[in-house]
Amino acid sequence: QVQLVESGGGLVQPGGSLRLSCAASGRLFGIYTMGWHRQAPGKERETVATITSGGTTGYADSVQGRFTISRDSAKNTMYLQMNSLKPEDTAVYYCRRDNGGEVYWGQGTQVTVSS
Repeated sequence: QVQLVESGGGLVQPGGSLRLSCAASGRLFGIYTMGWHRQAPGKERETVATITSGGTTGYADSVQGRFTISRDSAKNTMYLQMNSLKPEDTAVYYCRRDNGGEVYWGQGTQVTVSS
């Protein structure tokens, strides 16, 4: 019913920037929450940033001031702008959509921050 495809990951040096995209298709109407989540090797999956259909955003303390979540409704695309990247940001980043009990995940995109 909903398909999510992430893109934009890659290798970047500490202090650099990346912009991740999540393209959505399918059942895209009504009230929803979308977000970015990440999982590093040997770590639990954690929430990075969220945005509601009303435009309310939230961020993990570890990325506050460095990452920005946004969306382009006309293109059915959500973004995560990541600045001042640190090695600790290295992880697989996943896109998530909650249609009100119906949860969908993208396949993930790898972000590696290393010199």
